[in-house]
Amino acid sequence: MPSHPDLPATHENTDTVRTQTSPTHITDKLVRALEAPGTGNRIVYDEKLRGFGVRVTAKSVRSFNLNFRIAGRERRITIGKYPAWSVAAARRQAESYRREIDRGEDPLAERDAARSAPTVKDLFARYAAEHLPTKAPRSAADDRSMWVKDILPRLGPKKVADLRFDDCDQLHRSISQSRPTRANRVIEVLRKALNLAIRWGWLERNPASGVRRNPEEKRTRYLSPSELARLTEALAAHPQRASADAILFMLLTGCRRGEALSATWDQFDLAQRVWSKPAATTKQRRFHRVPYSARVAALLDERRASECGEAVFAGPTGNPLTDVKRTWASVCETANLEDVRLHDLRHTYASVLASSGASLPVVGALLGHSQPQTTARYAHLYDDTLRLATEAVSERLR
Repeated sequence: MPSHPDLPATHENTDTVRTQTSPTHITDKLVRALEAPGTGNRIVYDEKLRGFGVRVTAKSVRSFNLNFRIAGRERRITIGKYPAWSVAAARRQAESYRREIDRGEDPLAERDAARSAPTVKDLFARYAAEHLPTKAPRSAADDRSMWVKDILPRLGPKKVADLRFDDCDQLHRSISQSRPTRANRVIEVLRKALNLAIRWGWLERNPASGVRRNPEEKRTRYLSPSELARLTEALAAHPQRASADAILFMLLTGCRRGEALSATWDQFDLAQRVWSKPAATTKQRRFHRVPYSARVAALLDERRASECGEAVFAGPTGNPLTDVKRTWASVCETANLEDVRLHDLRHTYASVLASSGASLPVVGALLGHSQPQTTARYAHLYDDTLRLATEAVSERLR
């Protein structure tokens, strides 16, 4: 084949793509007269405008294209189909592209950037690699579940830069139909990820901002003295000792589930009766040093006698427990406890502290709260104490 500037020397499918042996002047008459090949494509290039050509397929579809070379790379851009594009219009567009190329600009750069732009699936991959490790294990697992079950099935293939408010709002509304609280958590996770996308330069503004949360009723359940008695009795009789002891440990320390299940012996000073929780296991991602009671010490001594591994609460294989759902459900049934979550043990611990005279700062310190307003949710537990104090003042002022 005679050489011609910007004509491809080779083709990916040389057996199906046939190029005219010599360039010619492309006109509407020529395009209409082009015979379709039996298979593949036939390409005719223009004799005047470098790389400008018309392609006809076996199905007689005609389209204009421009071949060019930039940065040592051979490229082809499709201009449009004939007759929607006339030869004159296609030639003008090719000339415009050629001017860009002569300036060193790639007319396909914007398209390539759009094609390679990160998707929501890519956002999750980076979120999982860079952000999830900064969260407590249980929280990270919850986040991952929301991505896998709620966000990715709906938005995964979509480009991050193409996300709009309506996409995020529709995601929230669709989940809200059956799980309104879950919908709030999902949009919080997505909003955080999109804020990170802004930091990474993937996005200019957060399309999840402004999604209206569903109303949530603050629920706090405290176990009564009789319920506590039934609970501890059921725990003592349960055959699954590791998980039953883990639940009792949560009740006696007010710790979170993840903190208990990730507890290892090197975190405990058994002589001083102090538990030092690593920042990696706490919700606030802060080191938390807290003393524990004689009853907890006795429980740990019993665990120590039966466990030889690193985990305080290990399963039959010796690995740390990952959950206690089944044991908790069984214990609640045995103890006849209704509408009680595992996390309610933490609330109950705080209520017992308050009723025993512990101040809010002490309650916050034992629970590991980093902000006073977090502990303030238990302020109402002091109403009786405060009422007695005001009555005392009133009596003195008679």
